[in-house]
Amino acid sequence: MTTAGDVHRRIIELYGAGRLDEGLALIDPDVIDHRGGADGDHHGLAAWRDKWERAFSGGTGFHDMSVTVEQNVSTDDLSANVYLSTGTHTASGRRYEVRGIDMIRVRDGRIVEHWAIRDAVAMRHQLGLDQ
Repeated sequence: MTTAGDVHRRIIELYGAGRLDEGLALIDPDVIDHRGGADGDHHGLAAWRDKWERAFSGGTGFHDMSVTVEQNVSTDDLSANVYLSTGTHTASGRRYEVRGIDMIRVRDGRIVEHWAIRDAVAMRHQLGLDQ
């Protein structure tokens, strides 16, 4: 049986390797991605694909991004990570290093729900955007 922790580890591995199609196979077509903030929730596989394609095409304004999982807690259907996210703001060349937490809910081996919170205040400060 595939646990939520197994799916969570695999999706991060595939995302980090840029293997988007393989990673998207782990996402339920009706996934809800709780983004929060002004963006609100994103619904469906197409929205998830768009999020990933923007990240890899440079459309985010950042490059050399990476995620390192520092702690994982999981059950059969839920998995939560504390992670360290790093990258470089392309326009300014300034680097960031911030922690975040994300959680997924898995059904039948696919992600059906995702929540994520990143320390946006620390990120803005490191990038000099809060002045």
